[in-house]
Amino acid sequence: MSEIILYFSRAGENYVSGAIRKLEKGNTQLAAEMIQSLTGAELFQIEPLVSYSKDYSECIDQAKKDQRREARPELKAYPEALEAYDTIYLGYPNYWGTMPMPVFTLLERYDLSEKTIRPFCTHEGSGAGDSLKDLEKECPGAHIGRVLEIQGGRVEASRKKIEEWVRSQA
Repeated sequence: MSEIILYFSRAGENYVSGAIRKLEKGNTQLAAEMIQSLTGAELFQIEPLVSYSKDYSECIDQAKKDQRREARPELKAYPEALEAYDTIYLGYPNYWGTMPMPVFTLLERYDLSEKTIRPFCTHEGSGAGDSLKDLEKECPGAHIGRVLEIQGGRVEASRKKIEEWVRSQA
């Protein structure tokens, strides 16, 4: 069974455990790397061609505007093909109650019916929001597993939770 981890993550200023902190790696990237260490799956970072601001306040404003206009920002790169993968781990932070718009860009590009999608979402208290419902809408015919919700400020201490989730999905 071949697997890939597709994830959107943002370094720089982030809201973490009630404060703005500068992160060398985004929380979702840390979770994706843990999943890779457990599964051996290939990693692919979803990156918009025009990056969101490193400044937290500007970033959330940009993300909110993108969501309001249902933007589908062009990505820097796309996976060559997803046909070869049976399982897709899909990671993203909760942006305004759902997935960041670059994730929607990627999902709309591929037919993921008959794929198994295992979503994981980082957040700072809002859980996965409506992202699971949106994922089901964007990926008709896909088998969508239970979403793993990880508080961003606790990602590094969540290895056991991630391991249990990976095992429960196998």
